[in-house]
Amino acid sequence: MGNLPVVTTSFVGRNSELGSIERAFAEHQLVTLTGSGGVGKSRLALRAAEGAGGRFPDGVWWADLSPLYDEKLLLGTVCDAVGLSDHSLRSPVEALCEWLAGRRLLLVLDCCERMVAAVGHLVGELLTAAPGLTVLATSRQPLGARGEHCLDVPPLPLEGDDDALRLFRDRAARTAPQVSLDDPGTAASALRICHRLEGIPLAVELACARLADHSVEQVADLLTSRLEVLTDETVWPRRHRALRTAIGWSHELCAPLERLLWARLSVFRGDIGAADARAVCAGGPLGADAVTTALAGLVAKSVLRQDGGEGGGEDGRYRMLDTLREYGAMWLGELGEERLLADRHAAHFAELARRAHAGWLGPDQVAWYRRVADTHADLCAAIDHLLEHDPAQGVEMAGRTGLFWSCCGHLHQARSCLERALRLHPAGGQHRTRALWALGITLALQGDHEAARRVGEECSVSAWHDNEPESLLSAAHLVGFNCLMMGRPLAAHTVCDRALRNLPGDPRDAPSQLRCRVIRLFALTALGRLDDAREEAAGLQRLSLRYGERWARAYADHQLAFIHLLQGRPRDAEGHARAMLAGKYELHDSLGIALGLDLLAGAIAVQGDGVEAARTYGTGHAYWRMIGHPHRGSPELGALREEWERRAREAAGDPAYERAYDRGLADDARSGLVRALQGHLPS
Repeated sequence: MGNLPVVTTSFVGRNSELGSIERAFAEHQLVTLTGSGGVGKSRLALRAAEGAGGRFPDGVWWADLSPLYDEKLLLGTVCDAVGLSDHSLRSPVEALCEWLAGRRLLLVLDCCERMVAAVGHLVGELLTAAPGLTVLATSRQPLGARGEHCLDVPPLPLEGDDDALRLFRDRAARTAPQVSLDDPGTAASALRICHRLEGIPLAVELACARLADHSVEQVADLLTSRLEVLTDETVWPRRHRALRTAIGWSHELCAPLERLLWARLSVFRGDIGAADARAVCAGGPLGADAVTTALAGLVAKSVLRQDGGEGGGEDGRYRMLDTLREYGAMWLGELGEERLLADRHAAHFAELARRAHAGWLGPDQVAWYRRVADTHADLCAAIDHLLEHDPAQGVEMAGRTGLFWSCCGHLHQARSCLERALRLHPAGGQHRTRALWALGITLALQGDHEAARRVGEECSVSAWHDNEPESLLSAAHLVGFNCLMMGRPLAAHTVCDRALRNLPGDPRDAPSQLRCRVIRLFALTALGRLDDAREEAAGLQRLSLRYGERWARAYADHQLAFIHLLQGRPRDAEGHARAMLAGKYELHDSLGIALGLDLLAGAIAVQGDGVEAARTYGTGHAYWRMIGHPHRGSPELGALREEWERRAREAAGDPAYERAYDRGLADDARSGLVRALQGHLPS
């Protein structure tokens, strides 16, 4: 179990360091790998984590902190890394501590140097609450947490095992396979390069990138001449001099437009999409086509690492190491373009949020959810920038992203952001109504129903002033949803049914019409009007299929599964439950997955397969734990779930039921979901 990143380049050497880390795991809860930028801390941590899986039965989980620019994003990033999408009102720290308590897992926190104090404080709390937790951190300086065991990561050795030369040979073979190091003179030049670069892995890789257009001997001579110029060690400490030289030399050897793009790309927080790079970085001498060419050039020079989308197409994504990003940011400052690029970055991601919101009701709905998830760090940075410099635009963007955040589980972050946005920009209008709606949905999902009721009232007043169908339907959806979650289905039905009757029209003009129909469907089922509910669900499915969307369609399947179960058709219920799970899996909606697994388990139980039902219940419980609520959902599901569990236990017998349930709970939740999606039809 785990989420370790996949790398395509080989790992060289470090046997001594790996042995030290393995021994440290046996004696310490917190192990921090320290060292300068580019020395290979992250790759070493990844290799150690890959080899430690057998020691940690609850998995090895990786949190990349390099995109973070604000301490308030730290908790959300760590929660995402370990699979926790907390929907409760608890503080995020409390939820994370409870999630980790009783587990034996390894948590890797990579690139902690930007927020050492915050990471150290968080790790201290987590280790106190979770004695089975081990943390492996990488940082340019110690975290300062109690019980921390630091291991300094040196450059690769230049003598003995000669790992630096082995790395050079490996990377040279990838960059310039035509270059042979068998010749004694060439081999000697390669060794001279490794010595000049002091065995620092990133410096060696950058030097190897030059072999595409230079011989090994030329690279060695050029590095020698550059290093001799750098004599002022008070300005640049000796241990960093070789890396700075390699980065600076790579920068000089870049074409002018490549250097400009390098600087401008430093404004991004996470992985960089090719289309995003063109939108944000083009300007002046750097046209959109030139951005595409420069991206390829920076990949060839090892400044960027490419992941997918070969050829720099629309789907291409790129990653820049933090050390190289810092260097680019330094040059962006020298160019005086920090504010210009920050404005462009914010404007681009605000436009992305507008397009995502407009495309929610359509065939690209799933793609937009994934796009928002992939660019989470950059969206947050853009909202923060706008709230500081243009609060009205910040409110608009926060309201549009709130829809996706509530589904993807970023509830604490959504609440904080939306409350701040509404506080900073109290003026009315449709954007404020949308932000109030997003905040109210977030509060209701957290179980803060009284606060959601107050926000719902404010949203309704704001919508009345707007006098626009989407605003009025959004307000009705919020009020109806909160009523439904509070066990008041009649009120939920009344509010949404009245809004739908008063505001007919094309859902593409007012997507909240579809959301109101979902509430009306759930309310009809809860009221026992099953024939009406079945007709409503069928109509909702037809609409969803017409527009190609999955969110409402999945909830229609949920209710059809529920109705079939109540009316004695468990096999039909099983099919709809699996369809619902498939839709929610595509949207990465943990709450929807938890609800669907409960229904699937009930359908299997009613058909007499108590063991498989128990295992599915165990997987469902794992998802309920992820979102911090034990068996939440609309209240009427509780008693029925107990009845289905009783039938499963009777069919399996207590010992077999407990064993199967524990297997489902203990297994990786995603693996359990895959099993449920694959289908296990009762005999």
